[in-house]
Amino acid sequence: MPGAGKDTVRDIVRKYGFPVIVMGDEVRAEAARRNLEPTPENLGKVMLQIRAEEGPEALAKRCIPKIKALNAKVVIVDGLRSPHEVREFRKEFPNFKVIAIHASPKTRFKRLLRRGRSDDPKDWEAFYTRDQRELSVGIGEVIATADYMIVNEGSIERLKREIKRVIEKVISDEQNNKQCRS
Repeated sequence: MPGAGKDTVRDIVRKYGFPVIVMGDEVRAEAARRNLEPTPENLGKVMLQIRAEEGPEALAKRCIPKIKALNAKVVIVDGLRSPHEVREFRKEFPNFKVIAIHASPKTRFKRLLRRGRSDDPKDWEAFYTRDQRELSVGIGEVIATADYMIVNEGSIERLKREIKRVIEKVISDEQNNKQCRS
């Protein structure tokens, strides 16, 4: 969900050397192509329009060629919103894992107010409206069915430790799966 800490996680995983694809960049780019200001309302509408026009997995389909072009063993995808996107990624990348970053609404709202990005809500009503829009495309199901969950209510140091733990777990699980298949 917005404000859970994806940007911070993205910065942390980049230090591990993993490239990152940000799905929201596709929405922002589409808004720019349509000459729309990147307000929360406009970006929300564009996000829904893309899915309505191209299908619920559209943003994943737009990101897949970018992931392949990186030719990297591990790529972090930031901003999954629907189970359709998860299925699309898993069709192309069978070992695709979902790591959910969770924080309470109160914590996320405070973070978004501090962050102050153009598409961040300025009040609780706008925050709630954005959350409802995100939930309407299926992000709740993505979080509920994630392979790994990180609760981000504490310090950045704690988040760094959790990210390291999950990365090590993902790598360990993958190595164990390879051994089982051999």
